[in-house]
Amino acid sequence: MSGHSKWSTIKRKKGAADAKRGKIFSRLSKEITVAVKEGGGGDPEGNPRLRMAIQNAKGVNMPKDNIERAIKKGIGGEASSYIEQTFEGYGPSGIAVFVECLTDNQNRTVQEVRAAYSKYEGNMGTNGSLEFIFDRKGVFTLPITEDMDIESLELELIDGGADDFTVEEGYLTVMCALEDFGNLNKKFEELEIEPENAELQRIPNNTKVMDDEEFKKVMKLIDVLEDNDDVQQVWHNLEVGEGQEELLN
Repeated sequence: MSGHSKWSTIKRKKGAADAKRGKIFSRLSKEITVAVKEGGGGDPEGNPRLRMAIQNAKGVNMPKDNIERAIKKGIGGEASSYIEQTFEGYGPSGIAVFVECLTDNQNRTVQEVRAAYSKYEGNMGTNGSLEFIFDRKGVFTLPITEDMDIESLELELIDGGADDFTVEEGYLTVMCALEDFGNLNKKFEELEIEPENAELQRIPNNTKVMDDEEFKKVMKLIDVLEDNDDVQQVWHNLEVGEGQEELLN
């Protein structure tokens, strides 16, 4: 996939920064709580959405107590006010920016997201305006171990629905079509492999490289959106250009 590797580098490095300041814990706690209510209770064995959320939480070393508190909130009905919202628009230099939110106040979220787009040289569009840029895909990430036979593993995973693989920075990233996400998740379970992260992502089918100044402008918008408590994920089609990885720190 042209561009996927450098695009995913942004997601991984941004994710590491989020973990340091606890932001990703907050997001995952909210996802766990909503998964309990929407996915069918607090037992991960019978609730695939919850099982995946817990798996992702463990992948970033989220404390067990945090996970248990989030589950109890969902069982107690505290997730009832959360509403899923998405926003689509463009940042500086025409970079596509797709925002996913879980909010208990839609008006507040709309105002804050719109203000972020506007302040940082972007424009919020209508829902559906970025459909042609992003494909909804299942993405599984697992660390490569010394005893891992990657070629044999890939063949097994293709049988489960995998259609693309990336090896980068000691990780194997496995991708599949949206409709194969559940089957591939089951395949990992059959192989007794627990990915560090498993989620549905919006993968850009084209990416753009900016000069350093434009790159920093786009990343400022992304940073502000990701710092919003209502925002769960920010997807974009910005690619890391030569020598720009250090600008992510």
